Amino acid sequence: MDGRFGAVIVAAGNSTRMGGTGSKVLEDLGGKPVLLYSFEVLAQCPWVEELCVVCREEDRQLIQELVSGKTDKPVTVVPGGKERQDSVLAGVDALSPECSYLLIHDGARPFVTPEMADAVCKDAVAYGAATAAVPSKDTCKLSDGQGFVGSTPPRDRLMAVQTPQAFEREMYLYAVRKAQSAGCTYTDDCQLIEAAGGRVRFSPGDYRNIKLTTPEDRLAARAYLGKGERSMRVGYGYDVHKLVEGRKLILGGVEVPYEKGLLGHSDADVLAHAISDALLGAAALGDIGKLFPDNDPAYEGADSLVLLEQVCALLREKGYSIGSIDATVIAQRPKLAPFILSMRENLAKACGVEVSRVSVKATTEEGLGFTGTGQGMAASAVCLLEQ
Repeated sequence: MDGRFGAVIVAAGNSTRMGGTGSKVLEDLGGKPVLLYSFEVLAQCPWVEELCVVCREEDRQLIQELVSGKTDKPVTVVPGGKERQDSVLAGVDALSPECSYLLIHDGARPFVTPEMADAVCKDAVAYGAATAAVPSKDTCKLSDGQGFVGSTPPRDRLMAVQTPQAFEREMYLYAVRKAQSAGCTYTDDCQLIEAAGGRVRFSPGDYRNIKLTTPEDRLAARAYLGKGERSMRVGYGYDVHKLVEGRKLILGGVEVPYEKGLLGHSDADVLAHAISDALLGAAALGDIGKLFPDNDPAYEGADSLVLLEQVCALLREKGYSIGSIDATVIAQRPKLAPFILSMRENLAKACGVEVSRVSVKATTEEGLGFTGTGQGMAASAVCLLEQ
């Protein structure tokens, strides 16, 4: 081979168009995270000698664990920048100087093939710059900027550009410096080369090489994997804790002002515990007592939202995604209505889903039973998992 390539996998987006709060590259797709599909293909590419994954700072440790042991080639995981151009450059800077060529790929494109990576690398060595692309299926219109058609480019010359894209490293760095000096930021790496006066070769792409950008793309991805039909599982969880003096009252990760708190080995967040049990029950994975024993010093005073995050990580490993959660806190006092939204937001973040998928309610038992007399609090939850 005539060139030593370093692969940069860009996975630093915020997934806003996907409608979630977590990273779309960590979502389960057919039993494994989206990111691993492209990582494993590029790690096996004979042109590639080292890899760098660029991600959000909050995902860095998880992604490091995810890719650990997946290849014998050197792998680094670095935080991204404000713009895509900044993130790619962070990945390029993390590669060793011996990498004279760059292979850049979107982590949210799980269907890159070995043939595609090989073709792009060959063309980059031959021409200096190359990108995977497919002919446009649609007639495209150029807007006049005022809501009307300005012109219609010939469809036989229109190409839909994908990744991977590959470049001679010095060419790419020259183009970046030129863009920076002009104050320009580009969303496509080929644009950098074009703006610097370079030419980019089209390499064969694939119509299935979609980027997961909107919720509709999830359906297409599952269809490509033969996972179009999903099974659904329902879980139920219930937990109860005694109220005592000298403890903070934590519900759904929110510290609620009250003269008493819940007694427990962890922070005794009865709401997070009920939800955790519902999720584990739906997947037939036991309960939080099994996963986090109350006689283990490691969990003394533990943040129950962190435990919930671990439960959800386990579910993703098993191929489950959360459809919805509906939970109820049962307590005579205090009034919880002012804190409900914050609870939902905390729980949704811990579960890696949008807030609209998490419902939290509060009710009293009209002075009856141990909750009605203020001896303790309880919570129940039901959930829907998809696999």
